[in-house]
Order: sequence, then structure tokens, then C-alpha cells
Amino acid sequence: MSTSKPSIADSIFQDEEQDTFRDHIGTVDSAGKRVWIYPKKPEGSFTRWRDIVSYILLIALFTMPFIRIDGEPLFLLNILERRFILFGQLFTPQDFHLFVFAMITMIVFIILFTVVFGRIFCGWICPQTIFMENVFRKIEYWIEGDGNAQRRLAAAPWTSQKIWKKGLKYVIFFAISWLIANTFLSYIIGSDQVIQIITEPIQSHLGGFIAMLIFSGVFYFVFAYMREQVCLVVCPYGRLQGVLLDRDSIVVAYDFVRGEPRTKIKKAKLAEAAQDSEARIGDCIDCNLCVQVCPTGIDIRNGTQLECINCTACIDACDAVMEKVDRPLGLIRYDSYNAIAEGKKRRFTPRMAAYSIVLLLLIGLEVFLLNYRVSIETLILRTPGMLYQKVDEDHLSNLYNYEVVNKTNKAYDRIHFQLVDQEGEIKLIGQEPSLGKGGQASGSFFIILEKEDLQGQKNPIFVEVYADGKLIEKVKTNFTGPIK
Repeated sequence: MSTSKPSIADSIFQDEEQDTFRDHIGTVDSAGKRVWIYPKKPEGSFTRWRDIVSYILLIALFTMPFIRIDGEPLFLLNILERRFILFGQLFTPQDFHLFVFAMITMIVFIILFTVVFGRIFCGWICPQTIFMENVFRKIEYWIEGDGNAQRRLAAAPWTSQKIWKKGLKYVIFFAISWLIANTFLSYIIGSDQVIQIITEPIQSHLGGFIAMLIFSGVFYFVFAYMREQVCLVVCPYGRLQGVLLDRDSIVVAYDFVRGEPRTKIKKAKLAEAAQDSEARIGDCIDCNLCVQVCPTGIDIRNGTQLECINCTACIDACDAVMEKVDRPLGLIRYDSYNAIAEGKKRRFTPRMAAYSIVLLLLIGLEVFLLNYRVSIETLILRTPGMLYQKVDEDHLSNLYNYEVVNKTNKAYDRIHFQLVDQEGEIKLIGQEPSLGKGGQASGSFFIILEKEDLQGQKNPIFVEVYADGKLIEKVKTNFTGPIK
């Protein structure tokens, strides 16, 4: 009976115990105790590009709360006051359906993006990664040194130098956390409110000051203690990739065809390979640098794992080694499993096509809804529990409640109601309403119609709404009359 020869992919696991292979995360030991990660500082072209992208996004994050369009912030998500501004345009709770469609579209986009390109979002755009790797980690490198120096400092006894370095690091950490907290609060309550909380006496804004301290404490806890555990334990995206990725997805991958079997660079090995034509030496020299630079502590040579955030640190480390040993770059690279294992070119799969079609439909629907979104929304309803009233022998009236919501940054001094294609009269109770920026007005009015024009108990009528003499909406309602 013949036995099949193990594939090259199987050789990845030849030194691993099959019953324990990848059955635990690298940041927890066998006793369940956390293993702290001290990654080596990465260097290379991918790292430089990630730094550039991160700095651009950080500048945008910290400056957008202060950008104004027609006096309104560029972005504001004020959940407390139910006031939302995107690109200077005001959105109210009446526009919630637009938010729902936008969220569905974003989820489908993330799914499609992950199916095609893996977790590039995590490594290049995610705020957690940007702050952790491009802000807080760089501060650690500056104060405590590279990964090995940090490890030695953590194991060293508490001396004046260690107290100084740790104290300085955590003071800077909290200061940055405070800055991040204020920035995020600016997106919720507005930069003007945040500046008032900071500059005015604490007792004047006690609630806001407490919220600022809580936000600062949360961010400090995340970046000083939780760190990579946010990506491994808290964020569900790493687990979702297990059902989103397939063998055609582009991920940070180790070329096991080229790299296996791993062989240390030794003259004896090379001499042996030269004498034995069947002996094969992989390009991986097992230097372990790809593991040392990983911010989540994994070995990318073991395949795609939920801990991998596609940060490309292992690519830069491996390329630097390959260049030194005069071997081709790209032993670790962006690629798909099929492209590595079977030499297949990347293809546009039916799943990608299906997600793309759904995404385009959702984007089209969102654009349509935004295009036909009214600037002033009016709701007119008959007052509940009220029947028609007899005005005189020839006329009947119905009482209505109205609510007008201004979705713009423009104020309107006069809101006027007028019947459409109907002989009758609208009598307001009180003065004609006015609308401030993003404000709303409510009240009541009578609609009076002639008996002869009524067709029965339920009569559809239309009311035009004018703002400062300009028609902005036509609303349908019903007029109740006697049964004929």
C-alpha cells in the first residue's frame, strides 16, 4: 500500500505538536497568565508608508472638530441632543433611515474589502492600531529603547532610573489620552463646548469635566494596559475574518513553497546541499525576526491567524534579512493562499461579484435618498379624539396638529400653510411659526371646508408649506366629514 508524500504546506507544521498547534493565543501562557509583548522596532518601506498614512489620519482626526462650514462643524455626532452634522449638513432623528442604510452599506463594504484584501483596515486605518503603533509605541521606543531594552527594564529591580523612565512614560501616556478624550468629546458635544469645559471653572461644567476624566481614563487603560488585547479579545473583527476570508483573499502571508524547509545559514548545510542534488534548502533562515517585530506576538509562518492585523512589520523584517543573505525579497508578502500554494493568479470570485453588486445597489439607494431629502420636514395630523365641527350651515372644520423640523443651517422667519386645489381656509391658532437653525416648531390650526365639497367621512386633502414665501413641501392629510 503506497502512502502519499506530504505536501510542502505540511512541512510548516513539522516541528509542532499537532495536538497543541495554535490552540492558544501567544499573549497567554499555560497558566493563563498574560505574556507581555515587547516587539522589536520595525523598519522598512511598508513601515514608512504606514507612518505617512497614520500621520495624515491623525492630522485629520485632530483638526476636523475645528473646521467650520457655514458656521457649523464639519462633523458632529451629538447623541445627547439628537443633532448630527456631516460635512456641514444637519441631520435630525427624522433622517434615521439614512443612517441605517449608511451603516448597512458600510458593513457590506467592510465585508467586501475583507474578502478581497483581508485585514488591511486593521493595520493601516484602525484608530486602535494607529494610536498604539504610531503614537504610544514610538514613545516607548524613545524612552525605554527597543524591544529587548524594554524587556530588560521590565525585569530589572525598581531603581531611580526605572522609576524615572516608567513615570515619564505613563505621564506622557495620560497626557495623550487626555488629548484623545477631548478630541472625541469634540465630535460629540462640539469643540466650543470642550473649550469651555477646559477654560471655565470646573463647577460650571461639572458633568462635562467628569465625562472628560472618564474618557481619559478609558483611553489610558486601553493604551497603557490592554494594548494588543483590544485586537485579540475585544474587537470582533479578527473572529469575523474566519468566515470572510477564503483562499483567494489577499493577506500578509508567508511563502511556504519558497521558505520550507527552514534552514539556518551554516557552511556545513550549504556544503551538504551542494553535494546532494536532492537536498532542498528553503529561503527561510529561521532568524525569528518576523516574530520579534510582531505587535501581537504571532508567528506569521504558521499561517493566517485571528491575531494578525496585517501591519506589515514582518514583511519589512523579512525583506531586510533576505537582502542581507542575497535572496529574493517577498518571502513574506501580500498574497493569497492559492497564489502561493498552487501558483494561481488572483481572480475575481463569484462571492466578490455578489458583494460588489449588493454594495453598488446600497450606494445607489443611499445617494437617491440623500438627493430627495427635504430641507424642511412637516408632519400634519388630525388631533386625536376630535370629530369634525360645524362652523355654520355650509362649512365644517377639523383641528390639526403640526410639527415643522428645520434640517438646514438657515433660519426662517415665517412658515405659511396653504390648501392645494381645494376651496377652504386654514386658521392658525396663534402666530405663524418661525424656525431657527436646526430648530423645530409645533402648533395647531383649523382647516375649514364647504360641506358640498366633501365626498364622505374620509376626504384626502393636500397642504402646501411655504418658508419665507418659498414652497418647500406638500403634505397629504385627511379631512373627516359626515357619512353620506
